[in-house]
Amino acid sequence: MFKIGDKVSYPMHGAGTIVDISIESFLGEEKKYYTISIPVGSVQVKVPVDNAEELGLRDIVKNDMKEDVIETLEGKRTKMPSSWTQRNRMNINKLKTGDIIEVASVVRNLMLLSKKKNLASGDRKMLTNATNLLLSELILSFDIDEDEAMKRINSYVFESREEETGDDIIE
Repeated sequence: MFKIGDKVSYPMHGAGTIVDISIESFLGEEKKYYTISIPVGSVQVKVPVDNAEELGLRDIVKNDMKEDVIETLEGKRTKMPSSWTQRNRMNINKLKTGDIIEVASVVRNLMLLSKKKNLASGDRKMLTNATNLLLSELILSFDIDEDEAMKRINSYVFESREEETGDDIIE
C-alpha cells in the first residue's frame, strides 16, 4: 500500500505524488482512493486503493532503471507499421502497459520519425501524450522541472546520434 507523499506512476496518466488517501461513497459503497497530483498539466486523478495494482499503479523509476530509460531514448529506432491505424494501436498498447521503457520507445520512435517527415495529426497527438507521460516521470525521478526534463529528452534522442539512413522505420 502506498502512503501520502509517495511518488507513483499511473498508466495513461503519468507520474505524480500521492497527496491524499480518502474514503468516498460510490454507487452506495464506500471505497478508499489515492489522490495523485501529476505535475505535467497540473492534473489530479483518483485511483481506488483496492485495485490500484491491477490498474498498473507503481513506484516511479528508481536509480537502477533511470539508465535503462536513457539507453532506450538514445537507442536505435525500431520498425513501425506504415499504416497510421496499426502504428497508433501498437503505440497505445505500449503506453497502456505503464512500462516506462515502452513509453520511452514510443517517444524516441515518433521523435525520430518527425525528423524524417511531417507527422500525421494522430502521430503528433500520440507523441504529445507519450512525451507528457515520460516528462512527468522524469520530473519526479530526477527531481527537475519540466523544461529541464524536456531538454534531457531531446538531448538523449538527438545528440550524439549518427545519421540513420534508409527508411527502415516503416515496414
